[in-house]
Amino acid sequence: MEKSTALGDTLAPVQSRIRIAMAMQVIASAATIVPYVAVVELGRMLLSGDADTFGDVLPVVWIVVAGLGARAAFGSGALLVTHYADVTMQAILRRKIVATLGTLPLGWFGKNTSGSVRKKTQNDIADLHYLVAHQAVETVGAVATPVFGVGYIVFLDWRLALVAVATLPVYIAAYAVMTRDMDVKMAEMNKGIEAISSTIVEFVAGISVVKAFGRTGKAHSRYRSAAIAFGDAYGGWVGPMLRTDALSSISLSAPVVLLVNLLGGVWFVSAGWVTPLDVIAAALIAMALPVSIMAVSFGMQARREASAAAGRLVELFETPALPEPVEPVSPDSSEVGFDNVRFSYDGTTEVLRDVSFAMPTGSVTALVGASGSGKSTLATLVLRFHDVTDGSVTIGGADVRNIATTELYRHVGFVLQDVQLLNESVLDNIRLGRSEADLDTVREAARAAQIDERILALPRGYDSVIGDDAVLSGGEAQRVSIARAILADTPILVLDEATAFADPESEAEIQRALSTLARGRTILVIAHRLESIMDADRILVLDRGEIVEQGTHDELVAATGHYSRMWAAHRRSDATDVREAAAR
Repeated sequence: MEKSTALGDTLAPVQSRIRIAMAMQVIASAATIVPYVAVVELGRMLLSGDADTFGDVLPVVWIVVAGLGARAAFGSGALLVTHYADVTMQAILRRKIVATLGTLPLGWFGKNTSGSVRKKTQNDIADLHYLVAHQAVETVGAVATPVFGVGYIVFLDWRLALVAVATLPVYIAAYAVMTRDMDVKMAEMNKGIEAISSTIVEFVAGISVVKAFGRTGKAHSRYRSAAIAFGDAYGGWVGPMLRTDALSSISLSAPVVLLVNLLGGVWFVSAGWVTPLDVIAAALIAMALPVSIMAVSFGMQARREASAAAGRLVELFETPALPEPVEPVSPDSSEVGFDNVRFSYDGTTEVLRDVSFAMPTGSVTALVGASGSGKSTLATLVLRFHDVTDGSVTIGGADVRNIATTELYRHVGFVLQDVQLLNESVLDNIRLGRSEADLDTVREAARAAQIDERILALPRGYDSVIGDDAVLSGGEAQRVSIARAILADTPILVLDEATAFADPESEAEIQRALSTLARGRTILVIAHRLESIMDADRILVLDRGEIVEQGTHDELVAATGHYSRMWAAHRRSDATDVREAAAR
């Protein structure tokens, strides 16, 4: 969607209020000129001798007061209306964001980082604040005030009006030069910032390895190169623009504007075209024009930023939601089936091809294969993180696409290697899927997950907040997620390398917790450590998105195929570890 269209759609709910505020600002701008007019007329009265008493002057004074009062009342009223419109728009957008995020496939969150989601939900809305609450009113004021001012100067004498705006074309021409290719340059600047950010993250994430290998002095070279490249590019763009801006701004500076108007005024007075009082009035109004013009240029920049933010928000709102079935069905068992499943993330490259197998109720099915073979993708299709490109995934005979999302997650639970805990109490984290569960029930699940004693040792026990007074290791966080899955008590469970980041002691605890969790459930498990799935009812070997072997551990070892080679390599690795440990 075009940026202008996206911005118009985003502002549509509050557009009528913005227009009301703009109309109020037009009145305030007109009132701004009233004191100038009144002062000029007062000067005429005094010079002509028509004002002999204070009573003769008083009406003019009241006009000045009325003008200032109207300017304050309508100007502040306009800002009040736009700020109220901004609050309303933010509420609408935030509710829409929550509603949109709640309907997106869970796989979308895997492809979009938390930083990008945060930018859409917080930063982009903040970018719209100035546009709605200030820019419309300030831009109208910046345009209307000069129009009324120049209009009054034209009323005094058209030649004075030409002098009042004589320096304006210089600034307009310079501004056109400065903003040429602005969108392209801004895009280049954003790419440079992204490059710097990525090198910072890379450096910080790998700092322990860098120090261990003695490359502390060289590790930040990529960051330094990215920063220098960005600085050179930014300086090459901004340097000439700043020089142009400095020279053009002189044309709108108060001394230059005053000098031009007074020189022109002296000429006009000597020619008998105007009076000195007209010149003074025109010069005072002309000096107020540059401030308004600057506000217009700042407002244009704010509008560009807001348009980009609105475009990103509309892009989020237009992200296809996870389709919900019109007539949902319920599974009649916990048997899982894959029938000729094909899947592609981008619609071009297939990640899975012709995958077919069944997981009987209460069975354990393990997925093994090299990184990138499609194991995690296949597992997430059961959870409906994505929908298959072709074929079907069924639970109890029902296609997962025909099962309502809330019903699906009452049947399928998961424990993934990348543990996600909320910044809430440990208690609320465990009972995320069963908010009504009491403390005793939660503790029972935690004991089964081998984490109850660790939680009780926290400063406030189960009321300790994750990230505040509850700082857990990777293995402990994993056991909290297992306790969550135990409490949810789903008949089908997906385990994606749940012990991948655990130390040996934690791994033993997690394995005991998983043994408790797996009892009586239909299990789909992914694991790199082959000894952990030796007892699986069926092992599927994936290679480049296809099932190349399947069977029990003993059958696959005897087949001398992919799995047999993996097992032999695994045994050699274990033997090496034992010898190294003995040598130490």
